[in-house]
Amino acid sequence: MSESQECFHCGDPVPLGADYPIRYQEAIQPGCCIGCQAVAQTIIDSGNADYYRLRTDKPKTPEAALEELRNLKLYDLPEVQQSFVKEEGELREASLILEGIVCAACVWLNERHLYQLPGVAGVEINFSTRRARVRWDERQIKLSDILHAVQEIGYLAYPFDASRQEELFRKERNAAIRRLAIAGLGMMQVMMYAIPLYLSDEFTMTRDIEALLRFASLMLTTPVVFYSALPFFQGAWRDLKLKRAGMDVPVALGVGAAYAASVYGTFVGSAEVYFDSVTMFVFFLLTGRFLEMSARKKSAEAAESLVKLIPAAAVRLPDYPAGRAQETLAAVKLSPGDFVLVGPGESFPSDGAVAEGASSVDESLLTGESHPVAKHAGSPIIGGTINLHSPLVVRVEKVGSDTVLSGIVRLLDRALAEKPHLAKMADRVAAWFVLGLILVAAGVALAWYFVDPSRAFWITVSVLVVSCPCALSLATPAALTAALGRLTRMGLLATRGHALETLARATDFVFDKTGTLTTGEFSLREVRVERGAREDALALAHALEQGATHPVAAALRAAWEGDALEAQELHTTQGMGVEGWVAGRRLRLGAPEWVGAAAPAGFAPGATVAGLADEDGVLAWFALGDAPRPQARQLIADLKALGVTIHLYSGDRAENVAALAAELGIDDARGAMLPQDKLDAVRVLQQQGCVVAMTGDGVNDAPVLAQAQVSVAVDQGAEAAQAAADMVLLSSEIGRLADGVLLARKTQRVIRENLFWSVIYNVVAIPAAALGYVTPWLAGIGMSLSSLLVVLNAMRLSRRA
Repeated sequence: MSESQECFHCGDPVPLGADYPIRYQEAIQPGCCIGCQAVAQTIIDSGNADYYRLRTDKPKTPEAALEELRNLKLYDLPEVQQSFVKEEGELREASLILEGIVCAACVWLNERHLYQLPGVAGVEINFSTRRARVRWDERQIKLSDILHAVQEIGYLAYPFDASRQEELFRKERNAAIRRLAIAGLGMMQVMMYAIPLYLSDEFTMTRDIEALLRFASLMLTTPVVFYSALPFFQGAWRDLKLKRAGMDVPVALGVGAAYAASVYGTFVGSAEVYFDSVTMFVFFLLTGRFLEMSARKKSAEAAESLVKLIPAAAVRLPDYPAGRAQETLAAVKLSPGDFVLVGPGESFPSDGAVAEGASSVDESLLTGESHPVAKHAGSPIIGGTINLHSPLVVRVEKVGSDTVLSGIVRLLDRALAEKPHLAKMADRVAAWFVLGLILVAAGVALAWYFVDPSRAFWITVSVLVVSCPCALSLATPAALTAALGRLTRMGLLATRGHALETLARATDFVFDKTGTLTTGEFSLREVRVERGAREDALALAHALEQGATHPVAAALRAAWEGDALEAQELHTTQGMGVEGWVAGRRLRLGAPEWVGAAAPAGFAPGATVAGLADEDGVLAWFALGDAPRPQARQLIADLKALGVTIHLYSGDRAENVAALAAELGIDDARGAMLPQDKLDAVRVLQQQGCVVAMTGDGVNDAPVLAQAQVSVAVDQGAEAAQAAADMVLLSSEIGRLADGVLLARKTQRVIRENLFWSVIYNVVAIPAAALGYVTPWLAGIGMSLSSLLVVLNAMRLSRRA
């Protein structure tokens, strides 16, 4: 790759660790992201490489780069969209990054603007991550039109790329620090000049010295207003052009009016100037926004960490299995059928299956599974998990948007972007809040003009800047972002925005049996030996069941971990069992009638009993069953302690269901239920006023999952069940459900606290400012702290209990 640190296509800095090579004239040029790589390579491969030779300069700004791409319409090409667009018939869905988002009002503006475009089927923007999920009808509108529409209202949108998003955050952070530094230096110097002016009188300071200090304050305040406060003026101008009032409008009015009045007072020698208040207000407001930005970034880290799990590069074995030649290439260039080598400590670049080797894999970041998972030839691999011990050769099966990780990220994006009822209500209130505030400020100015004209101006400025509609809009999204990130780390993925809100209100939990409260796999529950040793019986059963595929055979094979014995002349009788010769003995294994004896009493209800016999009679009895999940009993106890009523509805035999219910402590257990029976039972509970949470895993559970107010599909369940569910348990640790309920209830408490604080702050602060008790600089502190407190309170949800 070239030593240049600028992107060959757009001119932006190439993020550290980014590997997006662009092949141009038999040389490799650097790219900053997958979007630029795809666009540039398409330009070159389509015979338009002269574009790069003939252009006079690289784009100077990201806006210019996007305009360049828009004119070429390259983002509409299928080969470019392949890396970031998901197709569903004629509908398309893409994840985008938005630049220029500074507050909740920006999110509202972009969503409203895009929804007005014909063909746009859905827009959800997450304020914390700056990511937008956009769905559109390809027959009515193109992606380039959507990107251009965002640009028209003063923002910038481009396809999501993890490294570029990180670069965007660093750029925003550095710009914020520069603006904050200028404001801080200006504030300190202006205060040094303001204090003598406040303490002096006509006898201790001459007019010329007073004028000198005022002009010095003017010179120091000017860069604070026109550089540090520039984002507020840009946002206000954008809002006014669109004939709406965002939160930047009152801030810009307050800063601009105070600065203009101070400039006028400086030149005409009037008694009042407000340079100290202006600089302090801007400094405190920028400090609040900077701290809020850092807090939002931290609260969204869990969600963002998922998209960084896939490594940038992979080692492919092009000649495998014939040869061992290796080549390193970008992970995005892998195709199904490729073989890759993954060493210890490295991440898997895609979904696949182990072709060679044995090792353990850490899936905790993705599924919340607390223990390493053993892998051997044929074992499935999830892209983004970490190989722990030995090298593995993996056959690539799914890449790009088809991987499990991509699906999880899409579901998490949807949950983060979808707004529950409380958030929508707060947004509607905040949308009218600023307009009402401006009217209140005008009324306050008019009233004080008649009461005390000398105080009317700064009191009006205080009213304009003290309010905080953003705290109201942030109250719910900030808490949801932190909570959903925490849930994801626990291995419980929320796929709908309302899931947490409803889970917190759930009064009844309905569980399926097989695969939900049980493992869904047969296991050996009990061995009763009639003759000989237990180990000998297991070894003989293992030998007889070699090659058999039914669940009983698999459970018996798994129960023996010693050396395998050889069986000969095996013969299977369907529905009965198997017979053959092992170590010179003729043996039978199967149903009681197959071995010629009645099964003894005392086995667990519902257990499948198999006998092992030789020519002299029965050697041993094996009881097999579908074992409860290790955490099932504790889960039921924890949910009961939370005041939740438990129900067990299953299609399994009634005696099996009753046995499991007795073991786990469930009072309401029903067996032999058809899917319609489950659906009717849930409807009855809902008619009684219950808020039902349904947990299941099978295709037959999909209708009742959809009927319940909130639903959870367990790991490795049927796709239909996961599609109908509001949450998906990614790990086998079903006890996480109780942790999820606890976190959901805590999230609702935090949201209520945030909303309460936001309302109380505005109810107290605005009248106080209107009565003259709040100065402009103190108003700036109050406004900043209001938003910051909401975000910091939400961050409590990110901490581990």
